[in-house]
Amino acid sequence: MLSYQHGFHAGNFADVHKHLILTLLLQSLNRKSKPWSYLETHGGRARYELSSVQALKTGEFRDGIARLWQQPVPAAVQGYLEQVAAVNGDALSVYPGSPLLAARLGREADNIHVMELHPAEAEALKAVFRQDARVAVHHRDGYEGVLALLPPKPNRGVVLIDPSFEVKDEYRQLVRFIEKAYQRWSNGCFAIWYPLLPAGHWLQMKQALAASGIRNILCSELEVSPAGEERGMYGSGMLLINPPWQLDQTLAEVSPWLVEQLQVSAGSGTGRVEWLVPE
Repeated sequence: MLSYQHGFHAGNFADVHKHLILTLLLQSLNRKSKPWSYLETHGGRARYELSSVQALKTGEFRDGIARLWQQPVPAAVQGYLEQVAAVNGDALSVYPGSPLLAARLGREADNIHVMELHPAEAEALKAVFRQDARVAVHHRDGYEGVLALLPPKPNRGVVLIDPSFEVKDEYRQLVRFIEKAYQRWSNGCFAIWYPLLPAGHWLQMKQALAASGIRNILCSELEVSPAGEERGMYGSGMLLINPPWQLDQTLAEVSPWLVEQLQVSAGSGTGRVEWLVPE
């Protein structure tokens, strides 16, 4: 599908959840001097103007990143907020997408490959990284493109899978991709984002991954309101295959704070961090 554009949703509660975890993953990789690879299946445009027509039409960032902007945060959240602040002045006007977060956290020897199929989004993505030799932007199908590059060099790092899920088959397609990708790069960390929607297709995706034979899968889910047909996405999920040591503890500690900050109303949200499949 080429209709989805993330500009309508940039900086919302799901982005905060997803990008906080991504920042923690990349910070963990940076604790060692060895270079890493970052690959992303659905990159978007990397840099989102919150004054754009798209962002203002939905205003979703107001219930996401704007709630955390220039507020006291736990130590585990500080690195993520520092990256958001680095692309802004005194006022919150820009939201960095995952490719930009990866590039900012990347070092000189690190290697970044970002896929984007939407022509306009791919062109905007290329413009952001035109002067950055570390970042390769690929205008191609994300699943096919990432598989073609596995195993990557350097042979440690992260794959972020973040599709729009506009089509029901996307969940099955994602599982098939993970099974193939894991065969090629079993030591890689795979970060899978998914929306919590009333239809519940994400539950079948989790069940399929749990039955795939792949082990060491951590699950972090954030609900900002109870599930209900009248509301679309009520939560955000992340599955992490081969997460770094102690990330489960860090997420368990920060999850209650994140719920408190992002829930629609007091007592309406919940969070959970649990092992879908232990090591």
